[in-house]
Amino acid sequence: MGAAAGRAPAPWHPLRTALVVRSAASAVVDQTGEVELGVFDQVDDGLRALVPADLGTLRTQARRWGVKAWFDEEACPRAHYEAQVLSAKHVPGAELLAIEVGFHAEHPSERDNEAALAAIRGAEPTWRDALGPDAVVGPFLGRAGWLRLSETWPDPDLGDPELCFEVADRLAAYVTTLEPLRRRAPAAQEDPAGRSTGRPSRR
Repeated sequence: MGAAAGRAPAPWHPLRTALVVRSAASAVVDQTGEVELGVFDQVDDGLRALVPADLGTLRTQARRWGVKAWFDEEACPRAHYEAQVLSAKHVPGAELLAIEVGFHAEHPSERDNEAALAAIRGAEPTWRDALGPDAVVGPFLGRAGWLRLSETWPDPDLGDPELCFEVADRLAAYVTTLEPLRRRAPAAQEDPAGRSTGRPSRR
């Protein structure tokens, strides 16, 4: 499979054919590995089709190099789900670039980031069964102080017309697996500047 070596193809979904056709038309890769905006627009579409409505109002923000996802709040919180293109220097084994898929805690305070990961760390037996061995809890790739639970795909085939669906499918797996676990424990709400207020949130 071109998108991620060794990964089984994503299961069929009613929107898969449309997403693949649209991404094939919009995903353009030049000799530097640059990705046109359409790739993550299609990931956005796929994610919306795959995440169940009972988790809340899914919000997304697609951009040239990735897509962020979260629930209910108008602005993207510091703790969110994300798929993005990374420089090869941040991912062992990558020569040109990599794709990262998973959950990020990007608070200014390391303590708040640890708190955002606490419920996830404590529930590892649950999410490990669902997400498999590629999911890593650890420091953010490329910035000190932030944390992540994510996986990386070194040197994916950016011209593969199924890439957008595979990224959407995997990001949806993180969302549907982790969001219920995060909501089981009290979490700090954020004010508009991203600072912890200390009040329990819906999550």
